[in-house]
Amino acid sequence: MDNASMRDAVKLIVICLLWYTTSSGGNIVGKLVLNEFPYPMTVTMVQLLSGALYLKPIINLLSVPDSGNVPRYYYWTMILPLALGKFLASVSSHISIWKVSVSYAHTVKATLPLFTVLLSRIILGEKQTFPVYLSLVPIIGGVIIATLTELSFDYIGLISALCATVGFSLQTIFSKKCLKETGLHHLRLYVTICRLAAGCFLPMWALFDLRRIYAHHDSVNEDRMFYYLFLLLVDGFFSMLQNVFAFTVIAMVAPLSYAVANATKRIIIIGASLFFLRNPVTPMNLLGMSVAVFGVLMYNKVKYDQNVAMRHAATLPLVKSTSNLEVMDKNHVSLSLHHSQSASDLQLHSNGVSSNLMNNHILFNNNHFQTNHVTLIPVQDTEHSQWQPNRDRGNVHSRMVHHV
Repeated sequence: MDNASMRDAVKLIVICLLWYTTSSGGNIVGKLVLNEFPYPMTVTMVQLLSGALYLKPIINLLSVPDSGNVPRYYYWTMILPLALGKFLASVSSHISIWKVSVSYAHTVKATLPLFTVLLSRIILGEKQTFPVYLSLVPIIGGVIIATLTELSFDYIGLISALCATVGFSLQTIFSKKCLKETGLHHLRLYVTICRLAAGCFLPMWALFDLRRIYAHHDSVNEDRMFYYLFLLLVDGFFSMLQNVFAFTVIAMVAPLSYAVANATKRIIIIGASLFFLRNPVTPMNLLGMSVAVFGVLMYNKVKYDQNVAMRHAATLPLVKSTSNLEVMDKNHVSLSLHHSQSASDLQLHSNGVSSNLMNNHILFNNNHFQTNHVTLIPVQDTEHSQWQPNRDRGNVHSRMVHHV
């Protein structure tokens, strides 16, 4: 391994450790806040405002490019509903960790692949292979075991965790669609969603939480109120940081590697919450958590294999059409190449594919990916600066995820 690869590996390990630390810390601090300050909508508002306020200077400092103007109708039809979903899913998530233990809430949220498969089938019409459906069985079984053996079980906590998981599944599906169609940088989209969600739901927060906080402020001493405020600010800061680190990992590794890292993050959150919060668990409860997380890892591997098989099937006709290039006689390369190109063009046109597609195909170009240039926040290609719907803006921007 050369020095550049070693540096990248060390950088990836450090960023993953920071991601795990901020995610675990955010969940633990959030639980501490909600135990003594039971206002999940307020915690959500602080996180949204933190994402909008803290990230904007970081984006400007690192010169993350703007992607041009997005039409107003797109804000109404796509981005505003995403902001609505972000707020509702975040509130549901905070209600779940308020009502039940962090470890159990994250075990329930391990059902994210299940809802993603179901919603993708219903909304997008995507079909999965039998191994993908089979990999969902241990996820469901593990969550059922954990639910039946959870000592701090609460129906509101369970339903809230499931609602949050469904909400984040929808967020993931439509965020990918939005990023592909607009070319927005994922962090800019995140800031926009946070701003819209905070602005739209400010009246609702004032009506429900602010009114109750003001009504009970006399019963809380001043020192305790400053303690709550400090925990809220720390929780918001952790929330912002974990999104930055998560998107950075997405930019640095392949989808399967990211999925494994994300599953590992869930294991660490569960372990850290058990260690620091000391919530009681039983051996069967731990077994259920382990089976659910194992199911998530198996799902990610099977899903990755399915995507690889689909890509191979898509490229196979083009590979076959050029297989005669390998058996050319060296003394007649020029003449044979001319006839081979004509034959390949004829075959491609007969299948409705032009020769330009072959020239632009990944198997026939000379693009070399630079592995020694990894930035903390991936910078979008500036050549895609105009509004061009239905264009794929790259793998990094099409893999935005919402972390539950």
